[in-house]
Amino acid sequence: MGKQTTDFRYNTGATRVPWAAVGENYNVHDLMEIIRFLMQGEGKEYDDALEAVWQQVKKLDALATPPGKLSLGSKVEEAEKACNEYLGTDTSTFVTNATAGFEIAYKYANLKAGDEVIVPAITFVATMAYPLAIGCKLVFADVDPRTINMDPKDVEKKITDKTKMIVPVHIGGYPVDMDPIMELARKHDILVLEDAAHAFGAMYKGKKIGTIGDFASFSMHEVKNITSFGEGGILTTTVPGFGPDMKRARFLGLDFTCPIKDWLYNITPIPGKEKPFMAGNASTTEIQGLGLTLQISRNEEIIAKRAAAAKYLTERFAENDAIIPQDLGGDDIKPTFHLYLLQIDPAKAGGDVQVLKKKLEEKGVTQIAHFGPLYRFKVVQDMGYDSDEIAKTCPNCEEVFYKRFTHLPLYGLSDEQIKYMADAVLESVAEMQAGK
Repeated sequence: MGKQTTDFRYNTGATRVPWAAVGENYNVHDLMEIIRFLMQGEGKEYDDALEAVWQQVKKLDALATPPGKLSLGSKVEEAEKACNEYLGTDTSTFVTNATAGFEIAYKYANLKAGDEVIVPAITFVATMAYPLAIGCKLVFADVDPRTINMDPKDVEKKITDKTKMIVPVHIGGYPVDMDPIMELARKHDILVLEDAAHAFGAMYKGKKIGTIGDFASFSMHEVKNITSFGEGGILTTTVPGFGPDMKRARFLGLDFTCPIKDWLYNITPIPGKEKPFMAGNASTTEIQGLGLTLQISRNEEIIAKRAAAAKYLTERFAENDAIIPQDLGGDDIKPTFHLYLLQIDPAKAGGDVQVLKKKLEEKGVTQIAHFGPLYRFKVVQDMGYDSDEIAKTCPNCEEVFYKRFTHLPLYGLSDEQIKYMADAVLESVAEMQAGK
């Protein structure tokens, strides 16, 4: 096998004394531990199979050479190309996680202390972490009680001359109503960052999520529909011309187009909306890139399986009008069905969702309201926010979280398990209605 070219930053050609781009290589013993981790088991039959693999891997090791690059190489590029083809964009940037993607978008907005950022009252803490950390004012938009997503009408009420960003979150992979949000943003010169952590593959009115707002950040964390070996994120943008700079923003602003004197590269600022900013480090590994590329190829199949389970549950729950089932979308809305949104009408059900959740737990059905009200967290309160006052401005959030909704799982379940879950929900609501 021919000589492998090392990283061009450290070894630009054939040399008698090379400088390897990669430190200590992973050896055959390390590889076997990775196989053991990814394909876990026990018992004699498993041990025998693992021993057979070990013998073959040793033979392969005698013929193989290690990769010359472990991060931000061809596999990361292949993952980004696969994302571009899937989403219909040319800006996909693979970052360490969705949170890192958010930070790049927030930095582009040139946020500073006192600027206002509108976030939904219910989402994951990562959505608000960066603006909270730098002293922005978080403004909590109430939710649409049917979808648990940000309510555009409440967003409109809460825009001020200090509003710099609106951050809709596609909770459970169900698309936010983006048209009114984009109209408001354009009217007031506000940037829109889509928290699309759950929504890789979702569509809104013929457009893939990730091609609508100024920015969108997807999560490839281990609990998402597809993953990149446990962590990762994809950031996209519709800001004209910003795509190449966004890739530099992933790795400290390295710029090879204008190297300083007698050196290989320069560090240049990333252009923001109003002024440049310094980039951070959100670089990703080749293994993550390979993992993501492999899973993108089956994302549509995964969504279809989830959609089938959701359809079954929705049809079953129609048996009791106290149950408000997940909306399945249609021509304009195509969710990813990351979660199943189960709601009840407390008046018709004879009790609120807290009673239902307890009954489902007793029946062995795992479920949880996936996110809680952000303004209830101690970190928000300790930074000067009055949770009770904010709650008064988000009545839908208070109602749906404490009385109406929980989330059910949809994937990796047998037909028997899905049927049991549907039966358990129907039986539990019937028990509530009977006063049991």
